[in-house]
Amino acid sequence: MAYAPPVAEMRFALEEMAGLSRLRALDADGHLDHATLDQVLGEAARLARDAIAPLNHPGDRAGSRLDNGVVRTPPGWREAYGAFVEGGWNALPFAPEHGGQGMPWAVATTVHEMWESASLAFALCPLLTAGATDLLQAHGSAAQKARYLPRMVEGSWTGTMNLTEPQAGSDVGALRTRATPDGDRWRIVGQKIYITYGDHDLTENVVHMVLARTPGAPPGSRGISLFIVPKFLVGEDGRPGARNDLRVVSLENKLGIHASPTCVMAYGDDGGAIGELVGEENRGLEYMFTMMNNARLAVGLQGVAIAERAFQQARAYALSRVQSRELGARDPAPVPIIRHPDVRRMLMTMRTGIEAARGLAYLAATELDLSRRHPDEAARAAHQARVDLLIPVVKAWSTDLGVEIASMGVQVHGGMGFVEETGAAQHYRDARILPIYEGTNGIQANDLVFRKLGRDSGAAAESFIAEAREGAAALAAHPGDDAAAIAARLRAGLDALDAATRAMVALQAASPRRAAAGAAPYLRLFGLVAGGHVLARGAIAALAGLAAGPADAAFLRARLASARFYADHWLSQAPSLVHAAIEGGALVEALADDEI
Repeated sequence: MAYAPPVAEMRFALEEMAGLSRLRALDADGHLDHATLDQVLGEAARLARDAIAPLNHPGDRAGSRLDNGVVRTPPGWREAYGAFVEGGWNALPFAPEHGGQGMPWAVATTVHEMWESASLAFALCPLLTAGATDLLQAHGSAAQKARYLPRMVEGSWTGTMNLTEPQAGSDVGALRTRATPDGDRWRIVGQKIYITYGDHDLTENVVHMVLARTPGAPPGSRGISLFIVPKFLVGEDGRPGARNDLRVVSLENKLGIHASPTCVMAYGDDGGAIGELVGEENRGLEYMFTMMNNARLAVGLQGVAIAERAFQQARAYALSRVQSRELGARDPAPVPIIRHPDVRRMLMTMRTGIEAARGLAYLAATELDLSRRHPDEAARAAHQARVDLLIPVVKAWSTDLGVEIASMGVQVHGGMGFVEETGAAQHYRDARILPIYEGTNGIQANDLVFRKLGRDSGAAAESFIAEAREGAAALAAHPGDDAAAIAARLRAGLDALDAATRAMVALQAASPRRAAAGAAPYLRLFGLVAGGHVLARGAIAALAGLAAGPADAAFLRARLASARFYADHWLSQAPSLVHAAIEGGALVEALADDEI
């Protein structure tokens, strides 16, 4: 199934929902002028459509394989990755002093969605490289930056994240990998699992970010340090040299993303892999959170991307599949199934959920840029608080949505969706990992409730709600039934979110277990309302554009219709989640462990 990047919808989300004009006002280098942005998005769309997307289904069938200790990616993978690096795409958001192009993360996020939709398995490699690069930019020494960043920014070396061990999954503090000093370097010994692109044949070197314990370190997460452990040791000339003491033990046999090599890695079979300490000892988890938060935003975007791919395939099938007469029509001839009301409902549900989640992900990326680029320190802090609040919502809500929409895509296909040859099942299989990795969605919900609400007693959430109320009021000021209906649904959703937020702030102190039991419904409520907020911003822009009488009236009417459908079918669910978030947690404890 072909993939056509929805560039117009992406551009609209970036400009109108995420508020790109706020970054454009700070753009001294002219990176964000309309012509440059059009060129970037257009070229990215061509690479995604023509070079990467055709590999997705064949790559799923072929998978990556371990061949005599060497990981081989599917046919075509190396050529596509070479084109990706040659186009400078990995360098897009990074600092020019390391070879980057200095573009905002908001633009990189828009482009990354195209890679993820084209092939989730392919795009995981640059996703992790981007996170590792961001980590080293923030915490690496000057020598480490000089040694690794130019090649990683370029994409000719890739990066990984090494946290999980057989006995230490989400409880990272239980890890046992050891790091022993050896002069000015360290010897790493241990095993890591679930290492995405832990080895491959796409580049000449792989740079692993490895968490390990040093001698005498405190127990738990307080005693974790971070190390750079390259596949090939890097010489003074910056070139790869001797092979380091690390190897791939096996590749995981997974439900989906078969083309992405998920490795079991062994470090130190022959005396210890050579590593470089990043920053100070025992601050490794703190440093790693830079990469993890980057990855969590990126994984949330993956939920949007796989949903878009599933939607495009479902829509194409519904337009071509002819079956049954149209309800209410006199003509008995069968029609394309897109004429049947329930199929149309599913397609509109898919489309509008995607538009809401896309707008929210782009908004979070824009806030990230403002937290780094705004000249005022207080403004940077406020934008960082908004980023911190939104990241668990984007990660969890968008990935749950990705699974839901991919499943709906199978449903639109009917029986053919359950058959692998159509490709609809692949999207569903691929999507299923997204709510699990980079911190399960239950962990994201707890993070939202206990850390993000807890640290400021809900002040950042209340600021977001107040801003959204202003948007609802601005929308209600426009004439027409659509504006009034969307604004009314959004106000009701905001009332629900406000009530739940205040209750959750109180619950986390009074009854932490009940707060934890209600955290997932609360996060879903937050996501639904935040999605309604960004679509309302889009509706305001669409109404203003329609009043001006532009040539793209059909496109703007579709954006308004999406916002109205979302308000009626998605946002209307928000009030019902308040009780589940606040009161439903009590019943989680109603049965004994062996009675559940």
